[in-house]
Amino acid sequence: MSASPSSPPSPRSAALPKAHALVEALPWLARHHGKTVVIKFGGNAMVDDDLKAAFAMDILYLRHAGLKPVVVHGGGPQISAQLARLGLESRFESGLRVTTDEAMDVVRMVLAGQVQRELVGLLNAHGPHAVGLTGEDARLMTAVKRYAEKDGKPVDIGRVGEVAHVDAGIVRDLLDSGRIPVVSSIARPEDGKDAAEGGVFNVNADTAAAALAAALGAETLLILTDVAGLYANWPHSEEVIPRLTAGELAELLPRLASGMVPKMEACLYAVRSGVRTARVVDGRSKHSILLQIFTDDGAGTVVVPDGDVRFEGATA
Repeated sequence: MSASPSSPPSPRSAALPKAHALVEALPWLARHHGKTVVIKFGGNAMVDDDLKAAFAMDILYLRHAGLKPVVVHGGGPQISAQLARLGLESRFESGLRVTTDEAMDVVRMVLAGQVQRELVGLLNAHGPHAVGLTGEDARLMTAVKRYAEKDGKPVDIGRVGEVAHVDAGIVRDLLDSGRIPVVSSIARPEDGKDAAEGGVFNVNADTAAAALAAALGAETLLILTDVAGLYANWPHSEEVIPRLTAGELAELLPRLASGMVPKMEACLYAVRSGVRTARVVDGRSKHSILLQIFTDDGAGTVVVPDGDVRFEGATA
């Protein structure tokens, strides 16, 4: 007897979409197996509990699927909130946080003591996988003072650093042992000055993620943010540019909104330093990382090297 139109779907028919999804993921699994993927964790995904939980599950899925995920995180919303509680102002120049000595104490505390510990805890709720680091640990990252630019002139923004050197040995060791490194974007001074007194630099997390991806020879850099991608004509249109070569992005950079500049500079640096692709991903959507890596439906904006025909029409 055939089922009536109002009959609920059988368990088999309900499971078929899951099977189709697994089949669709197969070529992407094969392509990325054993590859290092650096993910910059930021935006609303950092403050929404459901998005944080979904992010942790995505990272664990990557690890169990045979990839080598590395997480680099900032903490902009949490830092701003803590500064406000202390009566300190949050200021930005060219998309970079102005970081006084007093603010640097807050940045260090929030990144390493709050954001990182929470993320490591979420990942380790499912097994002993994640290990927290800062750029200070094992001299993973050293930095030199960075200046913002306004009207063509340098602007002193305090203890903000530009990555000068990455010694990724400790990260490679963790990856080789099956761990998930979770890195806070703080760095020691390159020249050693102020190190004895605890002086460190606040490094933009997008910049730190790109530098680490390049040092690791990563397959992909994913930057989670609060927009759908790079808009073609912001603020007049929300049409997203799906794909850019490094050269095309370099031409666009001077015209971008200040908040997008560090992210797109990071993408440009990564692909020009050997990373296969760099992508700005909408972190407001659950499981956006898995959609980028394992399906044909990836969204956002992907940046690819100049003249590489492998990426014509590709989404990952």
